[in-house]
Amino acid sequence: MAKDYYEILGVNKGASETEIKKAYRKLAIKHHPDKNQGDKKAEDKFKELSQAYEVLSDQSKRQQYDQFGHAAFTGAGRGAGGGGGGGGFHDPFDIFSQVFSGGGRGGGGGGSIFEELFGGGGGGSSRRSSGPMEGADLRYDLEIDFEDAVYGADKKIKIPRMETCDSCHGSGCAGGSARESCSHCHGTGQVTMSQGFFSVRQACPICRGEGEMIKNPCRKCNGEGRVRAEKILKIHIPPGVDTGSKLRVAGEGEGGLRGGSPGDLYVVMHVRPHEVFQRDGLDVLCEIPIDFPTATLGGVVEVPTITGKTKMKIPSGTQNRTVLRLKGKGIPSLRGGRRGDQHLRIFVEVPKNLNKEQKELLKKYSEVQNKSSHPMMETFLKKAKNFIKGNSK
Repeated sequence: MAKDYYEILGVNKGASETEIKKAYRKLAIKHHPDKNQGDKKAEDKFKELSQAYEVLSDQSKRQQYDQFGHAAFTGAGRGAGGGGGGGGFHDPFDIFSQVFSGGGRGGGGGGSIFEELFGGGGGGSSRRSSGPMEGADLRYDLEIDFEDAVYGADKKIKIPRMETCDSCHGSGCAGGSARESCSHCHGTGQVTMSQGFFSVRQACPICRGEGEMIKNPCRKCNGEGRVRAEKILKIHIPPGVDTGSKLRVAGEGEGGLRGGSPGDLYVVMHVRPHEVFQRDGLDVLCEIPIDFPTATLGGVVEVPTITGKTKMKIPSGTQNRTVLRLKGKGIPSLRGGRRGDQHLRIFVEVPKNLNKEQKELLKKYSEVQNKSSHPMMETFLKKAKNFIKGNSK
């Protein structure tokens, strides 16, 4: 059984982003392979720490992990909305470099901090991020109507993002050219700075630690390998989504660097309130007004449901705010196989603007009614009388 990521980093489940990063930095330094050369356990621990940090430092991945556990990042869990980008975990050394450089993916400053931490003894084992790098995942918040959440719908959305340049195919180089080894650091990505008796290795300021340079950059992307663009996507919203539901669209995130695969797009649903129905999980609540005679004598009324109109029997003597249930008339489950119920809260409406004849009839009814017709009123008056009697002594 996989070890809990919070336990691996030694933080509680409610830990802040700063606490998670602080815990990772401390443990990653302790178990880094270059500080524990030949220690297989330290190397495995370093990888374990990097996986835990990669998930818990990303808000989207952390939510998936909290909901589905490790299954969110396996083949079985991706169908439930998890994914971690669909391509497994990143290189633990790249994650270490990103954290200690304070930059994003591909940050070139990690080498100098690494050398300061480990006393310049990294030698040839230090790493540079000059290979393909996966693109970032994107989030899109989509507001939809209640009906779209219940019945499902197809929507078109416009996504601004960085896409792989179609002119240089992500290489950043103009046609017919390629990246060249940096002549300043001889392709190592690092240079040695001497200060008296001390030597400190730092990221090469010319190639920014990549070890390679683009001498003939692509004109369309200026050597970036990516361009800013907007893409219109058609997505299908399945029946049963609710506010907070996430749809994962694989490969529609930002384009990768240097030919890396694109990230994923997560579409987060926000359902607008409805003027008739309220939702509670898979159940639907609807308030139905009925007149006094129907509440008293009983009858059949026509009520709305999310699947259409239906008739419902009102028992005689139905009290105000009584809740009746229509089984199977609620929201369909995203996982299929069942629907929720619809609950009807009865609201007995007191008549207004009565004519003279109606008032006379009600007056006659009031004169002939007996206490047994109003048991709630009789019980209340009895309790009130006992209270007053007990406090008058």
